[in-house]
Amino acid sequence: MKIVVDTNVVISGVFFGGAPAEVLKAIVASDVTACATAEIIEEYLEIVDEMITRKQGSINKNMLMPLINSLEIIEPRSSIKISRDPDDDKFIECAKDSKALYIVSGDKDLLVLKEYEDIQIITAKEFCNEFLIK
Repeated sequence: MKIVVDTNVVISGVFFGGAPAEVLKAIVASDVTACATAEIIEEYLEIVDEMITRKQGSINKNMLMPLINSLEIIEPRSSIKISRDPDDDKFIECAKDSKALYIVSGDKDLLVLKEYEDIQIITAKEFCNEFLIK
């Protein structure tokens, strides 16, 4: 199964734990394939640096680089303009171009959409409950 993980989930998982961390652990363990573009990875790293600079939360260093190394990098091809926050469209484009089934998000601007074409947009907790907790 392919998914796309938005920056909110990455930050929550790397710094705070909970369901977002469980999603990231599943990606690192290769239980789930997560796709990203270079632009998405750049955003992950920028926001992590910003969080470290502001000393918000405590980074799980064993999570971030293994996560980045586990991602399937794709070249974006689609141009989608659907989110009320245009910066979030890149996650939908990545999901469409990688044929992902889910976008795992904590971002209200994405979650309000619920789905795009055949791509479901769900929270980390919903993803864990549906696919990771047996």
